[in-house]
Amino acid sequence: MRLRGVYKKGQEEMVGFIVIVVMVSIILLVLLGFMLKSSSTETVEDYEVESFIGAMLQYTSNCEADLEFLSVQDLIVECHTGSSCLDGEKSCDVLNSTLKDLIKSGWNVNDQSAVKGYSFEVTAGDTSIFSLQAGNKTSDYKGAYQDFSKRSSTYVVSLDVYY
Repeated sequence: MRLRGVYKKGQEEMVGFIVIVVMVSIILLVLLGFMLKSSSTETVEDYEVESFIGAMLQYTSNCEADLEFLSVQDLIVECHTGSSCLDGEKSCDVLNSTLKDLIKSGWNVNDQSAVKGYSFEVTAGDTSIFSLQAGNKTSDYKGAYQDFSKRSSTYVVSLDVYY
């Protein structure tokens, strides 16, 4: 008779333990769901902006000069010197269209996006070679720049991304 009471009490404790485990699991799943939803609007990091500028400068344009297609970095220099591509198109026109396409495809600006706007500029000394802005400027932004020297000129490529 005594053994039945012990088994019954042990069964009650096991059921109580299982109920507690199930409740804790449900609470953890709800918390995990909230954490995943709140991270959907991630902010932009500095290294992402730096990487974008570096990759963009190495992008091969459709401007051919000296039997090779120019990178955006070389195209910036050619635009600054007023050169043309082999097909007769002005290097500045190719630079403008290439940079616009790259920036617009790399930084999606809209209300649902983490990116609310950007400001991009290429300069050689005090001379602006290319400038593009889109969206809204906010007080929160990440920015980067990269400079390089060619043909006794220093070029600066800068990008600020507002979120």
